[in-house]
Amino acid sequence: MDELKDLDRVANSVRHAKRVLVITGAGISADSGLPTYRGIGGLYNDNDTEEGMPIEVALSGDVMRQRPDITWKHLAQIEANCRHARPNRAHEVIAQLQEIAPTTVLTQNIDGFHRAAGSQDLIEMHGTLFEIHCPACGYAEEVMDYSDITRFPPLCPDCGNGLRPSVVLFGEQLPGAAIRRLEEVLDEGYDVVFSIGTTSVFPYIAQPFAVAGRIGALAIEVNPSTTGVSRFADVLWRCGAAVAMEQLWERLASLR
Repeated sequence: MDELKDLDRVANSVRHAKRVLVITGAGISADSGLPTYRGIGGLYNDNDTEEGMPIEVALSGDVMRQRPDITWKHLAQIEANCRHARPNRAHEVIAQLQEIAPTTVLTQNIDGFHRAAGSQDLIEMHGTLFEIHCPACGYAEEVMDYSDITRFPPLCPDCGNGLRPSVVLFGEQLPGAAIRRLEEVLDEGYDVVFSIGTTSVFPYIAQPFAVAGRIGALAIEVNPSTTGVSRFADVLWRCGAAVAMEQLWERLASLR
């Protein structure tokens, strides 16, 4: 494809890499049928919620503490949108890259698709919808979906306080374990870095891609649009993630 220039260069770099870093945002899930616009998970346009607040406020730590029913309601809408969707070919190929070279995935997404596709070294920087926990006593459980949740918030079976999904809401700190794992990866280094389906507005998402040239790593951006890190890319693939990653996998297969 014309969009996939330097395909051999990328494939050979992956084959010989000591580590591949893949950074993903909402755009990678577009081929799974999830929208990419505004808000966690991308479900909202420029309108306020029916409570009369921007979605960033409804999905904030402050509102979760004061009116958890509102935050839970909108997180449940996001989960319902994800429920019947599945990982697409881009998620699958990223997991398959583990067969070629050690691969770390840094994602902003909370849809769980990378985990479902089989990625093992996974940094879910914004958490996941599919773990719920009790901030009061530490109780935690994994859930398949929210279909059995009949009240918002559900109550902790151990202490009776309100449960919440293990996601990073607006205004909240990033999870310490995810930050530490990212720091380890940055310290250890990587030879190839992909930025896929993200506008890279957060520094912790942009920085690993922006420094690639200084550490000698090949930087590939997969995004139909220009982003804040496009100028740092060695290779620009202006197409959807599933198309790009399938083409890459086919080329890798031909070289094995």
